[in-house]
Parts: sequence; C-alpha cells; structure tokens
Amino acid sequence: MTATSSSEAAPTIESNYDRLSELKAFDETKAGVKGLVDAGIQKIPQIFIHPPDILAKNANIKNMHFTIPIIDLESIDKEVIDKVRYASETYGFFQVVNHGIPVSVLGEMLNRVRRFYEQDTEVKKQFYTRDVTKKVVYNTNFDLFSAPAANWRDTFFCFMAPYPPNPEELPAACRDIQIEYSKQVMRLGSSLFGLLAEALGLKTSHFTNMGCNDGLAVVCHCYPQCPQPELTLGASKHTDDGFLTVLLQDHIGGLQILHQDQWIDVPPVPGALTVNIGDLLQASLISNDRFKSVEHRVVANHEGPRVSVACFFSTSLMPSSKLYAPIEELLSEDSPPKYRETTVEEYVSYSYSKGLDGVSPLLHFKL
Repeated sequence: MTATSSSEAAPTIESNYDRLSELKAFDETKAGVKGLVDAGIQKIPQIFIHPPDILAKNANIKNMHFTIPIIDLESIDKEVIDKVRYASETYGFFQVVNHGIPVSVLGEMLNRVRRFYEQDTEVKKQFYTRDVTKKVVYNTNFDLFSAPAANWRDTFFCFMAPYPPNPEELPAACRDIQIEYSKQVMRLGSSLFGLLAEALGLKTSHFTNMGCNDGLAVVCHCYPQCPQPELTLGASKHTDDGFLTVLLQDHIGGLQILHQDQWIDVPPVPGALTVNIGDLLQASLISNDRFKSVEHRVVANHEGPRVSVACFFSTSLMPSSKLYAPIEELLSEDSPPKYRETTVEEYVSYSYSKGLDGVSPLLHFKL
C-alpha cells in the first residue's frame, strides 16, 4: 500500500493504479486508519480520496444559525411529544437532555472506547475481521471493498441485544462499561419508541409490540486526526438502515445532516445524546414518509482522534420472517402505502451489499 511518512515525498499515483491491490494491502495490515496515523503519514493513501463534488461544503453554513432541536425529557407531556413529532417530521434528528443516563456513564463509555483504540495493534488484531457473524467485529469500513472511496474511520461493533456476547468475549478495554451503557440505552430506547408512537397518534406500546427495540447494535467509531481532511470523509453520506439510532459523540464534533440541500453541523452538547430516525421505523417504511430518515455524514478533521458510540435499534442480519410495512392506521385513500413490505434481514442485507454509496436503500423498496 502506498503511504508516506513525514520524511518521504508525496506518493505518485500511476495511470495503472491498482485500487483492489491497495485495498487488500491496507486491510491485511489489520492496523486500520489509526495505524497509518501512528506511522506518521503526511499524505493520505489514494484509496481514501473522494471526488471533489462529494467533498463540497456549503459556504453559507455558518450564516444559517441552524441548530437541531434539543428536547428535555425530564418531564414528559404533550409539549414534549409535539416537539418530538416536529423534529422527526422536519429534521429526522434531535438531541435529548435529562435522558436518564448519568453523565459519568457517558464519559466512561467514551474513555473506554478511546482506550480500546489506543491499544497496541497486536492486541486489537484478535478482533479484526470481515465476518459480520462474529460476536465482536473490528475493522476499517464495513464496505471497504465495495465503496467508491474509503472513509477515514475505524470501527468495532457487537450486538448487545437480543443475544449479547458472553462478557469475556467483549474487549477487556471496555467490557464492563459497554454492558452497563447498553442496558441504559435499551431503557432510553423504550421511552423514545413510546414518544414516537404517541407522536403519530398510536398507543405508547405500538412500536415495542412490533419488536422495534428487540435488537441493539453498539457501534464504536474512531476518527483519527487526518493530515488532509479536505480530501476525504469520516463517513460518506448515508441514512441509517435500522429503526432508531442513539448517538454519543465526544467534544470534537464532525457530524453533519443534510437539510434543505445544505450540510449543517450538529455540534456536540455536553451531556446530550443525538437521536435520529432510521429507514426501517417511522423513517419512511413504517410511517409512510411521515417521519424522515435524513442523510448525514461525518467530515474528517485535523483534530483527533474523535470517538463516538452509535447504538442502532435493529436485529440487523439475524434471521427473521417478521414483515414490516407502512402502518395501516396511517394509511388512507389519500395516503396509500409507498413502500413494499420487507423483513429487517432483507432490508439490512441489501443496505450492506450496496455500502455507503450515497443512494438511499429505501428507493429499492418503493412501490
């Protein structure tokens, strides 16, 4: 793989550049993006360079004075439900405070994720795999070999519900706090699903009864400092393929959402969690376009490493015959179903196969 250290000249990309060989060579190191940074590179490898039109930023972002809604969950009433409805219909994103998870737990979760990535490569290698059926999966870009360009990000993840790994199967660096944090997020998720159901005029238990909070994937990202952030992304434009996502991010930031054709920063709020609607729930499939699954991305940064923990409510690739389709109570002659029914497994399998190519998987399921 071609990369330069601080004492080397910039790499020259030949006209017969063999991208597949470069990808294989990088993946075989099992050191991830952090391994490149630890080696002191000053020029990012060609496999991470995105086309200029994909990287384009909006010059007037800072002039919009835009912030996504921040919703206080300390006391649930009609006003809170109305705020959740407005945020889900308009932005697809909102932040929650007084959510019931102690700040100390949030901080410890981020610290332990950081500790995992700070370990020697040889320690982390035991978890490095592209087999998503493993209990714990650590790698760089799940779609490394299918995406148009690689993202400047390393990830480890595991499913903490409905069938969590045995504690000893989790990385020792974050084992105890990962178990505790997952339990707390599951409780918060039940509350959020209740609020979202009420926001649609349904019974509080509607989405819980549908099994929307049966599964939880805990995905821990590391975005190392990047010597050329203007050439790459931390995460390409995408929507989330689960039911609901709860994001914990550190102070560095980098998350952006696409709102009215503008990329808008979602700055971290101390003690808050960011919630976004996924494709499979009120997103577009079940709410029939009432709530929005919004495209978002993560920009690369000179500062780092940035760490985040995204908790996806989904049973993902686990075998399931349960079908999901637009909710009958939300349909009418004037609002017919817009999407065909599907299983979580089918939807996520399709999403995995296409990778983060910037095109929503929902289009494949549209009637």
